[in-house]
Amino acid sequence: MAGGHRGPRAGADGSPPRPARAEGRTGGSHAGGGGFARELRDAVTGRATLLVLGVLALQLAFIASYIGAFHQPDPDRVPIALVAPEQAQDTYREQLDTLPGTPLKVDTVTADESQAVSRLRDRSVDGVFVVDPDGTSDRLLVAGGGGAALSQALEQVFRSVQEQQQRELEVTDAVPAESGDGRGLSAFYLVVGWCVGGYLCAAILAMSFGARPANTSRALIRLGVLALYSVVAGLGGAVIVGPVLGALPGSVLALTGLGALVVFAVAAATLALQGLAGVVGIGLAILLVVVLGNPSAGGAYPGPLLPPFWRDIGPAFPPGAGTWTARSIAYFDGAAVTGPLLVLAAWAAVGTALTVLFAVLRSRRKAAEEPEPESRAPIGTSAPTGD
Repeated sequence: MAGGHRGPRAGADGSPPRPARAEGRTGGSHAGGGGFARELRDAVTGRATLLVLGVLALQLAFIASYIGAFHQPDPDRVPIALVAPEQAQDTYREQLDTLPGTPLKVDTVTADESQAVSRLRDRSVDGVFVVDPDGTSDRLLVAGGGGAALSQALEQVFRSVQEQQQRELEVTDAVPAESGDGRGLSAFYLVVGWCVGGYLCAAILAMSFGARPANTSRALIRLGVLALYSVVAGLGGAVIVGPVLGALPGSVLALTGLGALVVFAVAAATLALQGLAGVVGIGLAILLVVVLGNPSAGGAYPGPLLPPFWRDIGPAFPPGAGTWTARSIAYFDGAAVTGPLLVLAAWAAVGTALTVLFAVLRSRRKAAEEPEPESRAPIGTSAPTGD
């Protein structure tokens, strides 16, 4: 019929007509190559390239930080207390303070052993050296609960000193680690677990509801969720290392409070960094907590065994402050925890304040960018003429 739709024509030899090729279908090597190139261009965007380079930099920083901190542990200026008769104190102090490489620092000199031991138990010193004036065997008191690596390093240093003086050494662990606390590392791994939970929970909220809270109310809701999560995570960790596994002694309630503070401090800081930099903020949180914080925390190697950079920054990060406090709660009756707790509180407070601030600024910026609605007259009426 004229004007009607014509189907595909039959071949000249009467063969059935070939079906028409669908539009848009890529066929042949040329079309396929063009499709792959287009997909490659779509995938390799400037933002994706920057993110991949950022991950690579984070990975290399992780390797450099951990290997740099742990590859050559060496005692440096380890604080000790010296117990010796008054007439021999100056001689022994000068001898210990001038050891090659200065591995020791005599912090306390006394003739009263109980006073020196109290310094060990309140974490002012890491060892006590007791001179026997009437014999050839001296004693070294260490605190294994503060880290087995440091206790062993002190023992090696003093055995070397005693060999040179041809004197014997008796080593006593005055604050031993729990039998289930292998090498005194349980407190460190507990705090690491709390830190991981903190930034992962904040990251999950970002992936589910957007990296930056849209307004102040949503920021406060996220902080409330993180606070509740922190309490549950703190209690769970304290119960696992205490009653369940018997890895750490000490008050479950005190460890729960510490865990809640550690988790919330890291989570609030991560939330603030996301408010500042979007999804990149998660990487910044990992940089601070994992790359810089974990190797400097004094877990595997306490501070006096770390290189200066890591030894100096460790107490300022949540892993370091948390590890010190957890060990104090477990083995030292909560001694010397005021400073570390203030560090954790500062991370929590600053993270909370910045999260709310960034949400307020974002809300105001969004309101300023929205066009003002035009005033319209009701249907069926004329707009006022103004006369």
